[in-house]
Amino acid sequence: MSPPSSLPRAVSICEVGPRDGLQDEAPVPTEGKIALVDALSATGISRIEVASFVHPKAVPAMADAEAVWAGIARNPQVRYSALVPNTRGAQRALDVGITEVNVVVSASETHNKANVRRTVAESLDDIAEIIERVHEARGRCRVTISTAWGCPYEGEVPESRVVDIARRVIADGADGVSLGDTTGMATPTRVWSLVRTLREQVGDISINVHFHDTRGTGLANVLAALQIGVTDFDASVGGLGGCPYAPGAAGNIATEELVAMLDDMGVATGVDLDALLRAATLAEELVGHRLPSRLLRIGPRTRRVPAP
Repeated sequence: MSPPSSLPRAVSICEVGPRDGLQDEAPVPTEGKIALVDALSATGISRIEVASFVHPKAVPAMADAEAVWAGIARNPQVRYSALVPNTRGAQRALDVGITEVNVVVSASETHNKANVRRTVAESLDDIAEIIERVHEARGRCRVTISTAWGCPYEGEVPESRVVDIARRVIADGADGVSLGDTTGMATPTRVWSLVRTLREQVGDISINVHFHDTRGTGLANVLAALQIGVTDFDASVGGLGGCPYAPGAAGNIATEELVAMLDDMGVATGVDLDALLRAATLAEELVGHRLPSRLLRIGPRTRRVPAP
């Protein structure tokens, strides 16, 4: 299978570190989360997922979602959003004025039950109500289909499951679909195949991709997605991330590594790499351990060291 040779001129990046990144860490103080979002807001990144409105007992690290949302300094050039697991979480988000919501459902029954304690069918019914509520509030709702390229419990996930879910949520009014590689099981040929199948069977829908680097294929999968015309990517500062209900899930692709690669390829991101590296350094200080980002260690390819 050969991909197209042309690449898009520009992409949109959604920074998910404050949510997807910090949800799997020991709770970071609220003021630290606010400082991280504010630092990211100054990088030129256009979208930031700030928090998750999940039950505090399920994900204690996200217990202060309302306080974080209230405390950030909003940059008018940035679109801020939150993840919600269900109708209750969506209403909490709407109550504090959030108008961009991301809701998640798994293509795998086993993972969906572990993640949100519901069958896929039950989640889809709930998502239909969430979309309606968000639209009534004049907001936007994106649906992430987790385990789109495989499940740590079930293994292979048929593309038909992903297609069926995408078709249902688009029919219910979703403003876009994100394909989540929850435990890094995707490879470039699988990316080409699923995106092509989705477009052929569901139509020209807005597609975002959310890659984890668990098996070291994250940036290779980005290139594959670019080659097939995808221009919307999630990434996490410093490579923060994981999934509480996906054993072995490593962090998301590091935003700074994504930006550095795309910039060198001539694909515009609008992001200041130096400012982003400063935000990654702050993220590492906040969590108190070394982050996976290799670029944070060695720097961009333009950095020089003294000759021996």
